[in-house]
Amino acid sequence: MATAGLPKLIVAADSEALAQTAAERVTTRISANPGRIAICLTGGSSPRKLYQLLGSDSWRGKIPWDRVHWFIGDERFVPESDPLNNMAAARATFLDGNAPAGHIHPIPTIADNPDRSAEAYARELQAFYGAESLDPAKPLFDVVLMGAGPDGHTASLFPGFPAIEETERWVVGVPKANVAPFVPRVSLTLPALASCREMLFEIAGHDKQPILTRLLNGETLPALRARSNGETVWLVDQAALPEGIRGPR
Repeated sequence: MATAGLPKLIVAADSEALAQTAAERVTTRISANPGRIAICLTGGSSPRKLYQLLGSDSWRGKIPWDRVHWFIGDERFVPESDPLNNMAAARATFLDGNAPAGHIHPIPTIADNPDRSAEAYARELQAFYGAESLDPAKPLFDVVLMGAGPDGHTASLFPGFPAIEETERWVVGVPKANVAPFVPRVSLTLPALASCREMLFEIAGHDKQPILTRLLNGETLPALRARSNGETVWLVDQAALPEGIRGPR
């Protein structure tokens, strides 16, 4: 099993412990920044327990909601009312009722097509950042949350698709998906995702063992190519670990 040059690997006992560790890392990054904070969320099922924790009575008080802005790394090109909408799920789980409405930054999905949506979100990110080009010394995000799909995609950057090679644009439209749900997407690009102090992957469950094996063997899939300019961490539970790797590293 090749592990040289891989991101930092942290192993949690189970999905509950993984969510707890993720919440601790997110709130630690928040505490380290006395100014305006930006968190880039992820969709899918991986972060659900983390979001439930952040909205719980025991955790919400650890977040200075008036200083934190919430973005998202990718979105399905469906209305906000659609159950497939990633940011809508995050809002329902922990943002609404905690975060000021103006601090929640969904990817707009009412544009004519995903490309127009991507252009609009890029403008919003650049306005927030205060520049049209990224400075490695000035991260866009404090934390970027990520997941790894069964084909090795992350955000909506799929293996072999042109979006994975984008180096100039911050956000791109993705006309089709490689996995279900087969709807168009809008995704931040690798350079935009890399502009963070910490990129935190959550990889949990026995069904993730095959793709984690491929990633640990160094297969250059999008989930391996996604790296922070700061720290990159793979937070993995025991069920997702390939045989022969047990315990924290």
